[in-house]
Amino acid sequence: MTFDAVRLAIDHLGRRGEGVAHRDGDTVYVPYALPGETVLAERDGERARIVETLVARPDRLEPVCPYYGTCGGCAVQTLPAPDYLAWKRDLVVTALAKAGLDAPVAPALDAHGAGRRRATFHSRLDAPRSPPRVGFMQARAHAIVDLAFCPILSSGMAGALPAARRVAAILSQSGRPLDIVVTATDTGLDLDLRGLGKADHAQTRALISAAAALDLARLSNHGDVLVEARAPTLRMGRAALAMPPGAFLQATAAGEEALVERVRAGIGGAKRVADLFCGVGTFALRLGETASVTAVDSERAALAALVRAAAGAPGLRQPKTELRDLFKRPLAEAELAAFDAVVFDPPRAGAAAQAAEIARSGVPRVVAVSCDPGTFARDAATLVAGGYRIESVEPVDQFRYSAHVELVALFTRPAAPPKKRKLLS
Repeated sequence: MTFDAVRLAIDHLGRRGEGVAHRDGDTVYVPYALPGETVLAERDGERARIVETLVARPDRLEPVCPYYGTCGGCAVQTLPAPDYLAWKRDLVVTALAKAGLDAPVAPALDAHGAGRRRATFHSRLDAPRSPPRVGFMQARAHAIVDLAFCPILSSGMAGALPAARRVAAILSQSGRPLDIVVTATDTGLDLDLRGLGKADHAQTRALISAAAALDLARLSNHGDVLVEARAPTLRMGRAALAMPPGAFLQATAAGEEALVERVRAGIGGAKRVADLFCGVGTFALRLGETASVTAVDSERAALAALVRAAAGAPGLRQPKTELRDLFKRPLAEAELAAFDAVVFDPPRAGAAAQAAEIARSGVPRVVAVSCDPGTFARDAATLVAGGYRIESVEPVDQFRYSAHVELVALFTRPAAPPKKRKLLS
């Protein structure tokens, strides 16, 4: 199928990082085009593909990766850093505005640091007895971009792709699509396989042999450990955390530290803190240095890892933990009354039910951490409607070149005025 080429002037970047143009009253999205550029593009409805860049921005950068434009991992590599970070901030500003909120949004913080310390590689077999393709998904397609390297990964991930390729080769003839989650830890690479199902005896033996040859810290199959040469550990404040297979982890070490610093500042001098959706204790293991923390999550393995890490950390208060699905059973208003501050860091779906309970509570300080500006704005509107004030919102960019952005926000509840005493006559 062929499409007519049209001339498009790019106005701004959309929320997925595409150039946005307007033609004949319609909005058209043009991937890899930058604001201020004019392109000749083949249009298919609201999307278009660049045929030729007629007027390029003079400050357009060269991509840092030869796979840019094919690999779907990065959306924006050619925009200068100041404009790129301004776009990340604008994603948050726009989401808040759509929710009817006018909040102070700080400039976006670059928290890429040394690079990504976790990646999920996909493996697919094109034909029987052919080598599997291992890499990331192609942009706007289901094909795999077979990668030799990825420049946004940290140095600790140097062996990640070779390890993923070795494991994929062992399992390729099963014909199943495979996802390989690789995490760089202080003790080596940790691999968790997704999509394999139950490995047979021959596959298990081959995988264990490959793990030894690759010097992996651990190799797991959907959370079930096949072999562990060393516990995969990461430092979190004073604690050494042994990571459960596939447990949630902030994308970069610099991003984690930036979020922790802002959460610490947000709780102020609170002595009783609820850490909701706590995971392995990214915040709880730091906040426990100065406060009594109740950590709540639905993942049993994450809570167990948090307890073990806290027990072995000097000068850290042992947190109280609770296994609880906060989507179905959020901490209620009466339960929240026990805390001076609440921290919540939900997945992309946000925390609608929990935000509603917090809005009814009297907790004086609430710190929200989010990886989705849209669901954050929805939950923020709930808190504001309940009487909270947004003190600050700061975007934190640890997903360089992508359309994802983290943020930390502080909410406070103004103190109620003291009741007037009735004077006796």
